[in-house]
Amino acid sequence: MPELPEVEVVKQGLAPLVPGRTVCEIYFSGKKLRLPIPRKKLEQLVKNQQITDIRRRAKYLLIEMDNQAIIIIHLGMSGKLGLFSANAPQAVHDHLRFRLDNDMELRYNDTRRFGLVQVMSREEFEEKKPFALLGPEPLSADFTTDYLKQKAGQRIQPIKNFLMDSRMVVGIGNIYANEILFYCRIHPTMPIGSLTRPMWENIVRFTPKILCRAIEQGGSTIADFVGSSGKKGYFQLELMVYGRENEPCKLCGSTIEKSVIGGRATYFCPGCQGN
Repeated sequence: MPELPEVEVVKQGLAPLVPGRTVCEIYFSGKKLRLPIPRKKLEQLVKNQQITDIRRRAKYLLIEMDNQAIIIIHLGMSGKLGLFSANAPQAVHDHLRFRLDNDMELRYNDTRRFGLVQVMSREEFEEKKPFALLGPEPLSADFTTDYLKQKAGQRIQPIKNFLMDSRMVVGIGNIYANEILFYCRIHPTMPIGSLTRPMWENIVRFTPKILCRAIEQGGSTIADFVGSSGKKGYFQLELMVYGRENEPCKLCGSTIEKSVIGGRATYFCPGCQGN
């Protein structure tokens, strides 16, 4: 599943190219995603409107229109959003295409169809507040040691589950939770209430470093992620534990182990992250 770095890569790729363009036509595959694509609302709120901005919140892409409508896109497990020539052949799983006024198309492709595309007027967005329950961005000034310690309290929840809880902090999925804990030398099952202040400080220190490095590398192409340009990411070449079960740790030589925590594959080095 695309995590924060992958979604940010898509946003950064489209941000210089899409704002300022007008949506002239909208084409639908007729296939349902996680929820049905709101065809009528898209035609009412987006068609013949100019795109003014593209932003990211957590793992969501927000495309803003000049009438203040907002398209909300979640890439799900296999979603891709890219810009193509209108004459380029369509792919099998192109479920939504926005024809722009420069003969380019913004296309949403999703093989597994676990993604989401919704649209809201500004009034509806402000009334429903779809992101009200989300935690702070890990690249923002709100992601602090004091904040994490306060949220953790004396709870016994495993630290890996805590980092992946979007109500606590957004955008850290399975890949990066594994990597962050390795660099912090914290075992993924450690109860959050037992973490020391220096441990939380390390999490605050390493999380943005790892995420920013992944963004620089175009994200992690573990399965089928590609950025808006169609290029694959390369951060997977730098992964220290994720996907490396039974391989030697690059630092201490111990054998990387795999377990399941909260239903998700979890990788750690017993030498570097001894519990």
